[in-house]
Amino acid sequence: MTRILHVVPNLHSYGLQNMVAGLVRSMDRTRYEPAVASLYDESEIGLEPGLRAGGIRMFHLDKRAGFDVRMYWRLARVLREFQPHVVHTHNYVLRYVYPLLAGTLRKPARIPRVVHTVHNVADKEVDSLGIRLQRFAFRHGVAAVTIAAEVSASFRRLYGFAEAATIFNGIPVARYRRPVVPREEWRARHGLSNGDFVFLTVARFSEQKDHATLLEAFAKGPARNPAARLLLAGAGELRGSIEARLRELGLETRVLLIGQRRDVADVAAASDAFVLTSRWEGNPLAVMEAMAAGLPVVATNVGAIPELVRHGIDGMLAAPGNADKIAQAMTWLCEHPKEARAMGAQGRARARDSFDLAAMVRAYSELYDRVLDETTSHEPAEAGLVTAL
Repeated sequence: MTRILHVVPNLHSYGLQNMVAGLVRSMDRTRYEPAVASLYDESEIGLEPGLRAGGIRMFHLDKRAGFDVRMYWRLARVLREFQPHVVHTHNYVLRYVYPLLAGTLRKPARIPRVVHTVHNVADKEVDSLGIRLQRFAFRHGVAAVTIAAEVSASFRRLYGFAEAATIFNGIPVARYRRPVVPREEWRARHGLSNGDFVFLTVARFSEQKDHATLLEAFAKGPARNPAARLLLAGAGELRGSIEARLRELGLETRVLLIGQRRDVADVAAASDAFVLTSRWEGNPLAVMEAMAAGLPVVATNVGAIPELVRHGIDGMLAAPGNADKIAQAMTWLCEHPKEARAMGAQGRARARDSFDLAAMVRAYSELYDRVLDETTSHEPAEAGLVTAL
């Protein structure tokens, strides 16, 4: 049995965490024993209940905000206890995992192989210190995985060499065709009528997702239609500034902040279109989920989004920060509901054919087997790592 330990910043219901949850729940349990270590403690709105129901072992390390040296000792305990054959890291956590395996700190009894998935364009994934460490780690045995062609291109530009593999994200497509709460019932619960045209965005309240441009676009375009509504699903450090901007624009009754959600399939089924105004992206699961739910997409043409959404077929793309173009696209969908539904149907077919979780699970399983089968020594070098840290 091959033991795989995923190490993530937290288990909030966002893109990379949902990707990890889908992967570990779907792996062949006769061949693999997956587990997840979260640097932060369990939250009330996290993915833990679903993982627990799926029999996935979890470790929570109670990280403090900012750099926390205690993570080295706590991760070392997890490695000694779980004895993984492969450690799979995500986001910034490689800076806590790699020194444990590189000789700068006390090594665990088993030295596992390390896989790291780059979930964003490479220059936005981690800070400058993290880039230095990751460049060293990738050159000394850590297998880097990119999640889309644009992410791969950014990786090669930044690091100067190729990634070990490109594995596109996948989602459980069928889940988004079968909502638990019917559309009319969900709308009634949240004060929406059947005649409303509802836009949905699912995104952290952060600089990257650029809700300011989204609100400006909604105010310039769809808000002129009394039936238009906008749902903001998510949480984050910019919630206060978003609420203030809503008041400035007079949109408090037209835009609903519905919090971080575990029921995205139900929310999508109750919506008519999806919008994402990110300044930069990797391969956003939220767009894939919206397409699987049959929603036309209005999004910025950043990262892998143009690899997902075909302009004029599944939705419409605009440059980041261009509120006027985004407003025009959103308004057009409001005014042409029949065409909007046709775009959504095209997106649903594309999701069915290209985004299903099984392909991602198969690709990662093959990668784990490959890195374990390699006979060339990839023992991490010790020299220079302390300086890199």
